[in-house]
Amino acid sequence: MKFEAFSRLSRPRDQAPASLRGGSALNRLCDEIDAAFHSADALSFGSRVRAALRRASSDTSLLRLDQRESGARGYRRHLLAADPLDRYAIAALVWEPGQASPVHGHRTWCGYAVIDGTLEETLYRWDAPSASAIETRRHAREAGDVSFVQAGRGAIHRLGNPADATARAISLHIYGVAGDEIATHVNDLLAA
Repeated sequence: MKFEAFSRLSRPRDQAPASLRGGSALNRLCDEIDAAFHSADALSFGSRVRAALRRASSDTSLLRLDQRESGARGYRRHLLAADPLDRYAIAALVWEPGQASPVHGHRTWCGYAVIDGTLEETLYRWDAPSASAIETRRHAREAGDVSFVQAGRGAIHRLGNPADATARAISLHIYGVAGDEIATHVNDLLAA
């Protein structure tokens, strides 16, 4: 997304031009995340974010065609919304076969849902003596699957579209950072 469009997106949704606000599915998702911040405890917050992701990921009107475009050199991130209070940012990630994230923990809370296709998630545990992440298991994440984790090295993973996949995959992510920090303040990259 171009910087000019992002700066307009950072304003409250009701003040942003309709072309940048997104459809009602995105507005509904933002409203649900806003409401989650008013929940009484951390467990309720995570449950509310997961429920909001589940509803949004099943709405076919959530993404425009241009927000489903991939990148040739790696997965492509499309910023969909940035909270005007800098509490969260929402992005769609588009993965061609063979594209994957690096192994990482999270510097902030985050949640994701698979919208289209199937992603493979590899989970790791942190091994302090070797200062590295040790693989513990792999599993498929199908369309409709949802995940939420708190910040820290308790939820280290790698997410990607397997090389033998026959189609691209798309996932929806919400991160507890300002929109302009989405590429720099989310992942804690780790050696595996």
